[in-house]
Amino acid sequence: MLTYAIGDVQGCYDELRSLLDRIGFDPGNARLWLTGDLVNRGPRSLEVLRFVKELGEAALTVLGNHDLHLLAVAEGQAPRKDRSGALEPVLAAKDRDELLDWLRRRPLMHHDPTLGYALVHAGLPPEWDVAEACRCAAEVEASLRGDGFREFLGRMYGDAPKRWSEHLAGWDRLRFITNCLTRLRYCGADGTLALEEKGPPSRRTAGLMPWFQVPGRASAGVSIVFGHWSTLRLDPEAMAQYRVYPLDTGCCWGGQLTALDLDTGRFQSIPCRSWDLEA
Repeated sequence: MLTYAIGDVQGCYDELRSLLDRIGFDPGNARLWLTGDLVNRGPRSLEVLRFVKELGEAALTVLGNHDLHLLAVAEGQAPRKDRSGALEPVLAAKDRDELLDWLRRRPLMHHDPTLGYALVHAGLPPEWDVAEACRCAAEVEASLRGDGFREFLGRMYGDAPKRWSEHLAGWDRLRFITNCLTRLRYCGADGTLALEEKGPPSRRTAGLMPWFQVPGRASAGVSIVFGHWSTLRLDPEAMAQYRVYPLDTGCCWGGQLTALDLDTGRFQSIPCRSWDLEA
């Protein structure tokens, strides 16, 4: 079965449908991987959620930080950041409860050994191999799917702790895992998270490096598809060297929406319009 991966949609429904037409996506004989952040910023988050949900088993999306923030806002666990009102149609929809329940049951990590690819929204700390990343993701997924999910949504915010230890427990452990999988871009050489660093590698603070360039990274043996980092641009040689495939090409900022055919390695993109962004 064909498998395509697509970067952060962020409410750009029309562009998503156009890209699927471009690649000839047929849910009857192909599968779609999405890097998360289905919602926010773009104008049609509600339509994106409904469409991806209706694709059923033909689509697999991991959760991104904007998806988690939508859930937190909906449950009264966080203030709204979308001054543009991008989330309002979702929060006011008659089927909001069904959509949000579906969303919080999405995974944070996926690995297909047959394809040889893993899928995550942001990144992995250097200490985790892909198997451990999947185990850690399952801990957060259990919290999101359990009766205490509202408390988790309120406790997930914050940048600490910044270093991994198997001895981390409770909310500190869950917050660290969540931050890696949904927010990470840079680390120090010792694995310390630098969550405040957001720009392109050409403007990074001295001593920091993209998470996938940390020497000795335990996940280096598996190809990883991710989104989240719209200012990251890697040439084919760098992607092959690090076995990482960044797919957030800034659709909601007027860039492109990009798909990767996991079977052939071919990229296809469509241009996108820019939105009136205040969030």
